[in-house]
Amino acid sequence: MVVKAYVLVQTEVGKSAQVAQAIADLTGVAGAEDVTGPYDVIVTVEAPSVDELAQLVTRGVQKVPGITRTVTCNVVHL
Repeated sequence: MVVKAYVLVQTEVGKSAQVAQAIADLTGVAGAEDVTGPYDVIVTVEAPSVDELAQLVTRGVQKVPGITRTVTCNVVHL
């Protein structure tokens, strides 16, 4: 089973394209798109377990320079 989440990212002004590209290059990231609205980038991440997904977000995505805030939304199957 693959665990999937969307990470909503706010960046420093003018940094969204750089942040999206840096995140897109991380292993486990299925996509990173610049968007308009309250968030600057939306990232799709996938991992084999919830723990590995959390590590990807905290040790990978959140370490990218230019990020000011993230919100992680885990996908659930009801």
